[in-house]
Amino acid sequence: MTESEILARLAAQALEEKKALDVQILDLRSISTAPAPFFVIASGNVPSHVCALSDNVGLVLKRAAGVLPHKVEGYANAEWILMDYFDVVVHIFQKEKRDFYRLEQLWADGQAVPVN
Repeated sequence: MTESEILARLAAQALEEKKALDVQILDLRSISTAPAPFFVIASGNVPSHVCALSDNVGLVLKRAAGVLPHKVEGYANAEWILMDYFDVVVHIFQKEKRDFYRLEQLWADGQAVPVN
């Protein structure tokens, strides 16, 4: 298992700890145009839940792997928070936004990775 895959799994576990909805890991390494080797995608119920999910991912990855996100976007409105860890990009949506943007369909050529 690569370091990137370990980070993706840690992020997914951090999301599940806070009761994220429909947590998925996409392996995008076979797609030359992908912005990162792995996407972790999840949903929260309301803005405060989305922020709590993001906070936990940041905490878990810092404690377990000593890494901080290069960039975090969308935290203020918490409709779609993007956490960029270079090789792993974590997307945390409110359900309606996830349904609208459909990242899983956009990157359907990627391979789903089991969360556990």
